[in-house]
Amino acid sequence: MGPRWKGKSAEAKALADPMSTIVSQLSSSLTQSHARGLLTGCSVLLAVEAEQTELITRACFGRPVINAEKEKQWFQLGLEEAFYLHYYFKCLEIVGDDDCVKNSDELWQYMKSKMATFPDLFKSYSHLRKKNWLVRPGSQYGVDFVAYRHHPSFVHSEYAVLVSSEEEDTGRLRVWSDFYCTIRLCGSVAKTLLVVNISKHGNGDTSPSCLEGYSVREHIITRWSSEQSREEQTSSENTTNAV
Repeated sequence: MGPRWKGKSAEAKALADPMSTIVSQLSSSLTQSHARGLLTGCSVLLAVEAEQTELITRACFGRPVINAEKEKQWFQLGLEEAFYLHYYFKCLEIVGDDDCVKNSDELWQYMKSKMATFPDLFKSYSHLRKKNWLVRPGSQYGVDFVAYRHHPSFVHSEYAVLVSSEEEDTGRLRVWSDFYCTIRLCGSVAKTLLVVNISKHGNGDTSPSCLEGYSVREHIITRWSSEQSREEQTSSENTTNAV
């Protein structure tokens, strides 16, 4: 389907400001300020300065929270987003209700307790983020994530992402009708269905170190168009006859 840029100059602006550079700048800024987030339910609240507000908005992490403070802006990070900044970039400390800093293993157990599928979702999220896709929640489309080529102000989301596991039955895409309904939905919102399959190879999910033993397979699923195939075949036959 390809990217759908928002305006004639959107692609050029995105290429001039790569997402990898933005995330690197955000990581450096959070590290220097000793950023600290607060665990609250299934999210992490993070207060940032004005400069960081621009960076975190450009990198598209979390959602802004309306508040009366003028000096700081609060953002609500999803569990995958917060753990990604904490675990891979080492730029975010996270505290619990007891105001004590949690280590990676403690955070991992907490997040698993909130979402049983957190290991699979986080592996998928981090896999796409490392490939410089911008990943956002996809619940409004009935999927786990949506993936953007760059910031949503420049381009529409390109992929609707479903996460599956070889070891665990998620109850989705088990029969052909599930595929059909999901692909029809994706087509109606101009997105391509991307199924990210996580294989744990017996590594379990007792700690984040298990992630290194996971493997990821991507499957792009689209509808087959009989009209398009017939036109291509006709075109090929005409070319052959002409020769």
